[in-house]
Amino acid sequence: MNERVLRSAWIGVVAIGWLAASGAWAGTPLMVFGMEGPLLPMRECVDLFSKAQKVSVQIVTGPGGTWIAQAKREGDLVYGNSETSFSALTSRNPRLIDPKSRTTLYLRAAGILVRPKNPNGIQSLADLARNGIKLMDLNGAGQQGMWEDMAGVEGLIAGIRKNIAVTVETAEDAADRWKDMPELDAWVGFESWRDRLKDTTDLVQLPPEKRLYRATVIGIIADSPNRPLAQKFIEFLQTPEAHAVFQKCGWK
Repeated sequence: MNERVLRSAWIGVVAIGWLAASGAWAGTPLMVFGMEGPLLPMRECVDLFSKAQKVSVQIVTGPGGTWIAQAKREGDLVYGNSETSFSALTSRNPRLIDPKSRTTLYLRAAGILVRPKNPNGIQSLADLARNGIKLMDLNGAGQQGMWEDMAGVEGLIAGIRKNIAVTVETAEDAADRWKDMPELDAWVGFESWRDRLKDTTDLVQLPPEKRLYRATVIGIIADSPNRPLAQKFIEFLQTPEAHAVFQKCGWK
């Protein structure tokens, strides 16, 4: 995926719709809202679902829940980067999601993102605490506190903390800083970031016993005008076909 396409997927609104070849979909489009992180597999699943069901589906995404007001007016589904961030969203908007519809989907592992060919030879969390290493901290996009959770087990919090040169809160800002600040050496984030930033990033996978996972979540908006179709989409996301899409994009 080139940079222009990647940026368009992360900023503002992404709309994806398919109409049946036999005629236009007569109902209201299924409106799906969510964070930037799971957009790539979610977009492909929307493509498959809309073709199979012969319906129109639109995805609206953007940083920091900038779409919340629109979701309240006309939304059917909301997905999130992690259980923690989804809970924070529902706490701030207590009547947005039907709690009975909340569904945990697939897991993403955390790893260490480094520059191409890993010039600093970073192989472990302990290497992030070495003198002279400059780190980015993405404290958002479902990754709040991720490095601290991992470093705390190994007693590395203070060592890593001293090397953090910049902290950002959105996927858009993380991509910008990683591109514009070549002095940054590494950051802890989801392994799936490697595919999004493959021209500027290599991945250092952690041993299985040291990996941290967070889940992608989805739920139906309480006032959804398309509730049966929204439920059908959730059911589709739990099929082997949809799971294969998420696995291809870096989920477990």
